[in-house]
Parts: sequence; structure tokens; C-alpha cells
Amino acid sequence: MRQMQLAKPGGLDKFKLNELEIPKPKDNEILIKVNASSLNYHDLMCALGLIPTDDGRVLLGDAAGEVVEIGAAVKNWQVGDKVMSACFPNWVDGPPRYELLSFIGDNQDGYATEYIAIQETAVTKMPSKWSLQEAATLPCAGLTAWRALVDEGRLQSGESVLVQGTGGVSIIALQFAKEMGAKVIATTSSDEKAEKLKELGADEIINYKEHPKWGEKVLEVTDNEGVDHVVEVGGGETFNESIRAVKLGGHIALIGVLSGPAASELVLPRIFLKQVRTSGIAMANHQSQKAMVEYLDNSEIKPVISDAFDLAELAEAFQHQIDNKHFGKISITFFGRRTVAISKSASDFFIYNISLTQPPTIHDSPCSRSSFKTKLSSEERYSLWSSMYLR
Repeated sequence: MRQMQLAKPGGLDKFKLNELEIPKPKDNEILIKVNASSLNYHDLMCALGLIPTDDGRVLLGDAAGEVVEIGAAVKNWQVGDKVMSACFPNWVDGPPRYELLSFIGDNQDGYATEYIAIQETAVTKMPSKWSLQEAATLPCAGLTAWRALVDEGRLQSGESVLVQGTGGVSIIALQFAKEMGAKVIATTSSDEKAEKLKELGADEIINYKEHPKWGEKVLEVTDNEGVDHVVEVGGGETFNESIRAVKLGGHIALIGVLSGPAASELVLPRIFLKQVRTSGIAMANHQSQKAMVEYLDNSEIKPVISDAFDLAELAEAFQHQIDNKHFGKISITFFGRRTVAISKSASDFFIYNISLTQPPTIHDSPCSRSSFKTKLSSEERYSLWSSMYLR
């Protein structure tokens, strides 16, 4: 079988494609033939060495495939089952705890491999109407949006949702919100992407370059009330505007830090005077993922995939991601490059100050690889990952 490994200290020139024997599952493991994966920004941070991993780490947290063998003690799966990954294999239910937040493709080997033997709790069922390639785009971005709007937001028909940009989380959040009967306001800086947002059903589009204080524009188009929910992916440079845009007693789901981890001149009184409820979102447990899958089984939502790369082209796929050449998700397949039709979507993906020839920087703060500890505690690793979480 083919398996892509990353050598320390990371970098797109540190990938090596190896030929290995197909592993045998242990008693509590299942053997999955991986059909497809997809790229998230956590994967890119690991690939560039900005999140340190063990030498020879197998990356990628999203995947879908078929169970081809089961261990003697496995109870929940049978040969032939089609499954998709859970980003936190050990967080089955209940609230988050540090010991449950081992991230696949980071703390342990991920899905950049044609076969993987992994604990049976590391996967869930996938939507029955989705292809394996489609399902492989869902675990990170889809579950994050689901938790933001459903688990934490308790979204109701007739409410309003603001999504920022057209990245993976924002796009599927828009899709969820529209299907649940919400009004959606979307921000973008591109006229072309604005048209694609309209095709997806966005009710209002705000160009944030034309309206830097776009929160005021949100108030204008909502009769000065604001929105019920904000899917906040921008971080430091957008949070103040999100507070401005949200209505009295509204909800802000804090998901990403694409514009930086710290807000300058944060206007704290607005938070408590508007009685804003905030939720920090980093995916969710398996019960939430199962609920999302059940919903999608009765939904017409499908993901947006613009580009597909073979496993052997993983470095090229990451470069494509850095260069912002994609709309929607980038798929990694295991049977050669495929042509994938672009459905109704666009994608604003933000990579700040990343260079492959100079020490990378994120959020205007130097992040040379040598500045990172090579061994991190679970709490330190999760904190570092959280600060860089970019879908």
C-alpha cells in the first residue's frame, strides 16, 4: 500500500511516499481502505512544521472509506461498511476533556494512507446519499458548522445568520442555515464570489473591503436589529464587527482566527451591554457527528469540491491551497487525480504571510520552526492547535 509520511521539521519538501505492507487490525480495531481525504488548515500547519509532529507522521484528519477487516473484539462495524472519520477519535460523547482531544493526523497517524488500522471509535457512519469522496470533506468543516448553528446556536427557522467569507465552514454553515429556514448575510471581497454566494442562497452580500465597518452595514440591512447568529471565523480583526453586527441577546460562534488571534481595541462593553452569548467551537463529539449525518440523510445539501489530487501529489495539493487557487474543498484521492465539477460555491481561503522559502509567519507574529518545542503536553498541543485552527 502507499502511505505518505512527513519528516521533521516539516515543509512541503519533507514528504515521502512509501510502499508498506497493509496493516493487520488489533482486536479493537478496524481496517479501512481509504477512498478519499480532504485538506484542512490544521493539516497545512502540520505539513509546514508550524504544529510539530513526530518524525514520519502520516497527516490528514478527514477521510472516508470502506471497512475491509475487523478485529475480534469489534462490535459496531462489519466488513463492507462505509465510514467517515471523526477528527477527535476518543471524544465519543459528553463535554470536551483534554485527554479526549487527541487529533488524528497530529497526535497520531492520519489518513494519508491507502489502508489504516484504527480503533473502532475513530469513525462514524457517513451520509447515505453521499459518495465517499464527498463524505471525506465533511468531518472537520461540516461538524464545526453544525455545532455552531445547531448544538450551540439552537438555530430556528426565521432567524438570521452571518457567515464570513466563503471558506469550508462558512459555505456549509450557509447551506445548513438556508435549509433550516434562516436568512443568511454573507461577507466577501470578491464580486465573482458574491455571485456564487447568491447561487447558494445568501440573502444579502456585503463586500468587506468596500465596507470595512461591515457590522454597521449588517445593522442597516436588518432594520438596526442585527443578526441572531454570527459564524466568526476571522478572529482578531473581525470580532469587533461581529459584536456590532449581532443583535441584543444574539450568539457568536468563535471558530477561527484567520485575521489574527488577538483583537485590537476590543470593545468589551458591547459584549455585556448587548448580552451576547459566545461559544468557542472546535468540532464536536461523535454524538453530534451522528446527528449531523442523520440530518444530511434527509437533506439535499452536497459539499463543494473544486480540485482533486492523488495521494502522491499531496505536496502539490498543499501548495494549491497556499496559492488560493481553489473554490471550496480540495480532495485527496487514492486512485489517481479526478476531474471534479464545481457546484454552486466559491471559497475565500486565507493564509497569512506563509512562504515556503522564508521562515513562516502567522498573524504577523514570527513562527520559525525552531521556536516550537518538539514535545508538547496534551494541553499545550491543544492550545497551540486552537490558536492556529483554520479549518
